[in-house]
Amino acid sequence: MASQKCMEMEGEIKSLMKVWISILASLCYCYFISSRVPKGLLRFLTLSPVLYLFTILPLQLTTVLPTGVTAFFITWLTNFKLLLFTFDLGPLTPNSNSLLHFLSFACLPIRLTPLNSKSKSKSKLKLHFIIFPIKVFLFSLSLMSLKDQYKQKLHPTIILGIYCTLLYLLMDVVLGLCNIVVNAAFGIELQLPSDDPYLSTSLRDFWGRRWNLIVTYTLRHTVYKPVRSLLMSKTVLGPQWASVSGVMATFLVSGLMHELIFYYVTRVSPTWEVTCFFLLHGVCAVAEFGAVKWLGAKWRLHWALCGPITVAFVIVTAAWLFFPPLMHDGTDERTIKEFNDVVECVMGKFY
Repeated sequence: MASQKCMEMEGEIKSLMKVWISILASLCYCYFISSRVPKGLLRFLTLSPVLYLFTILPLQLTTVLPTGVTAFFITWLTNFKLLLFTFDLGPLTPNSNSLLHFLSFACLPIRLTPLNSKSKSKSKLKLHFIIFPIKVFLFSLSLMSLKDQYKQKLHPTIILGIYCTLLYLLMDVVLGLCNIVVNAAFGIELQLPSDDPYLSTSLRDFWGRRWNLIVTYTLRHTVYKPVRSLLMSKTVLGPQWASVSGVMATFLVSGLMHELIFYYVTRVSPTWEVTCFFLLHGVCAVAEFGAVKWLGAKWRLHWALCGPITVAFVIVTAAWLFFPPLMHDGTDERTIKEFNDVVECVMGKFY
């Protein structure tokens, strides 16, 4: 049985290598060919086969984590970066970049630290390197707590809390590892993947300044700003309503991209619960901003109160709408099993 698991894993590793070779070859094409084409429609036409390829590549994989990570990195972030690259915008714009630099920023969820926050980020970066092994350990510990012999003794509420913790730790570990590798290779300072989202004091603070900052940056430049500018120039909407429309469009696109990633992982038709989760948070974030503006700063709740309320709202709504699509067909249990199989195979190589 163990040897069969290892053979299946080796087959998946081969598929993963083929997928990433295709990705790197396609990005070399973008670097050497598409970058020479004038920006705009012509460059988009040269990039369209790559955008299509990056959309179907995750279907070549079968295990949960490689499929989800590839879809998140490539189908979502790289495709959106290439859309910005179409108009000479985003992290792939400078012509002076080397090929290796271009490939790294194209296919990894990394971003240079903004100039106005470099001094603040240095201390956080050092702290990040120190606590990174601790996060890896906590992730492994949380995963072990969901083994069958332990999971059946846990209350469903505790299990959902562990899922939320695993999601946060997984994102921070995977994205943090990318930062560490690129920082070691190029010696450049990169923005941290997140900024202590459990300390958020509002939904706008959580989504805009703390959680998954590379996605926030990408959506801001590919969805929010274009929608806001378009509505202000083509309609009679004022800046405020154009901003509201931009925010809702951003949450909608985020929801749809999550639905796509969930489809790659589960291979089950969307239930649209994840889209509802993001639209709900979009509506609440807009309402929150309106309430603060209407009531004024003096009516704002103390951070010690609004912080726990914000985090509790995120966790409760995630348990209601975000996680169920992954639990309906047992994708969560399949993920845990795959992790355990990897550990067994690795240990079997040494013992």
